[in-house]
Amino acid sequence: MLMDKLYDVIKSGKFIIAGPCVLEDYDTSLMLAKFASKICEQYGFTYIFKASFDKANRTSVDSYRGVGIERGREILKEINKDFYTLTDIHTPSQAEKIADSVDVIQIPAFLCRQTDLLVSAGETNKIVNIKKFQMLAGKDMIRPVEKVLSTSNEKIVLTERGTLIPYGNVILDSRNLIDMKSLGYPVVMDCTHTCQSLNPGQSKTSGRKEMASIYGKTAAVCGVNGFFTEIYKNPKKALSDSSTSLDFLQFEELVIGVNKILEISNG
Repeated sequence: MLMDKLYDVIKSGKFIIAGPCVLEDYDTSLMLAKFASKICEQYGFTYIFKASFDKANRTSVDSYRGVGIERGREILKEINKDFYTLTDIHTPSQAEKIADSVDVIQIPAFLCRQTDLLVSAGETNKIVNIKKFQMLAGKDMIRPVEKVLSTSNEKIVLTERGTLIPYGNVILDSRNLIDMKSLGYPVVMDCTHTCQSLNPGQSKTSGRKEMASIYGKTAAVCGVNGFFTEIYKNPKKALSDSSTSLDFLQFEELVIGVNKILEISNG
């Protein structure tokens, strides 16, 4: 099965998860997938397209959330004909509905301790990517892992999404990468979300996306082979995470940077 092949690559090879934060339309999604796939192929990375059909954890109630699950299923299923796909869920009932459109179901960081959500994702037998909550230590991710394992699904990936420090800033504590790797599952560095910050009174997140490539290279030094980025052709026009998403040039620079580190590390 292709999904089993994908998990084998995730366990032993290098891969990149990239796409828009939120699904906007099919044509934009396909264009981004084609671009990212081309760059990944050039540098020997397996590519996984990512996008949310409903971003239920936006900062403001007025923020754009996505196309919804029904239209999202249609778009992701079409993209999945040519690319591996990933999306996140926010309620247990969404897991079964979206499972036939994606290869990887992602658990958002804020929800990584929600037992019913983890179990429903595990029961689909899809690869389950669990993002680490920003106030958890890497070693604490064993508990979400155990919840997915309770479904007899061992296809688990852990993603470092940064550590929250006072007043909404997110930073990378590389110890979490090492500690999550010690649990025995593939680890991904979320290069763009870890750049975020949310100052008191803001209605949307800001951040320092120049750190994305640095975080990626730091993770590569720590032995991480998977990298997560959000990309847009013109991030300023993005309907979500415009301040930390990468443009095409920035994405390629990140891929080149982490690839150099991996080549050195792997001899």
